[in-house]
Amino acid sequence: MRVALVHDWLTGMRGGEWVLREIADMFPGASIYTLVHRPGTVMADLERHPIHTSWLQLLSFGGRRWRYLLPLMPAAVENFNIPEVDLVISSSHCVAKGVIPPPGAFHLSYVHTPMRYVWDQRALYLKRVPRPLLPFAQGRLSRLREWDMVSATRVDRLIANSRLVAWRIKHYWNRIAEVIPPPVDTEFFTPGGQRGDGLLTVAALVPYKRVEMAIAVAERLGRSLDIVGIGPQQRRLRRVAGGNVRFRGWLSRDELRDAYRSAAAVLMPNIEDFGMAAVEALACGTPVVGLAASGTADVVRNGVEGRLAEENSVEALVDATAAALDRSWDSVQLRQRSEVFSRTAFQLRFGFLLERLELAKVRG
Repeated sequence: MRVALVHDWLTGMRGGEWVLREIADMFPGASIYTLVHRPGTVMADLERHPIHTSWLQLLSFGGRRWRYLLPLMPAAVENFNIPEVDLVISSSHCVAKGVIPPPGAFHLSYVHTPMRYVWDQRALYLKRVPRPLLPFAQGRLSRLREWDMVSATRVDRLIANSRLVAWRIKHYWNRIAEVIPPPVDTEFFTPGGQRGDGLLTVAALVPYKRVEMAIAVAERLGRSLDIVGIGPQQRRLRRVAGGNVRFRGWLSRDELRDAYRSAAAVLMPNIEDFGMAAVEALACGTPVVGLAASGTADVVRNGVEGRLAEENSVEALVDATAAALDRSWDSVQLRQRSEVFSRTAFQLRFGFLLERLELAKVRG
């Protein structure tokens, strides 16, 4: 089967890139089409695939500045010249699902979330726009939202990474999506070491991750907090953080595993699309505190692998975190839960879907 892979951008290994890596491993000869690529920022096994970038590569200064190019991204992804293939698989949290496949190709899209800039996080992103530019930004986002809805109709089959994202797909695009959770390397993330009494947050330092909520929770509980991640919000977060907060930056995988192992609990204070960090934490035997309305609820069962706050507030998160810290957790049980989301489980689910699609094509 001739396969082409499409991904929004390759500028670092985050959740979407780990999913792409797993899919790419299933199709070793497949080319990857991406808006921009910064060489050396993703794993070598991804970069062994032929990588084709869009005309935004030059405008992004070699993949270093790409976020400001959002208004141009729909045109760029539609401009890909994909040769004759049988199957196009897009991995999309922005515009990748809007690619136009060659005639006769089946388009399967793994959706990490509909474009958050124009839907559930629209108001949050508009807060960062200077007032004189606000009417222009609102107009651009409205046009992007229209394009997002129209381009979703071109996809033959949609996969969501969580029940929450499947709900968004139905709510925003009026499409049905099958849920296949993303793969987590549970063979690497394992229990070990000495458990401490501090809290841990692992997140990109961007507005929707709401890291300031984790800072507030730790301060209220009088606990230390390690923040693992980098991003444009770092300077602002440092200003509001107290002496109990340590910014760890971007850690190696070994360092990240040690951080999970030594934390008393991992805080996920935002509405996650899925939350692969929650699975990594459980694989290391560490309980998770999150929100019941989040994709985290696909991973963490309230009172079983951690605590889920029913309300999206600091007070509710403080109560949930205090409850998690007030009891002991069975690391073996937490570990067993993480195996539901292993790489092997993903390969089986995704492979079974492909088998069903092949069968449907033959019968059709």
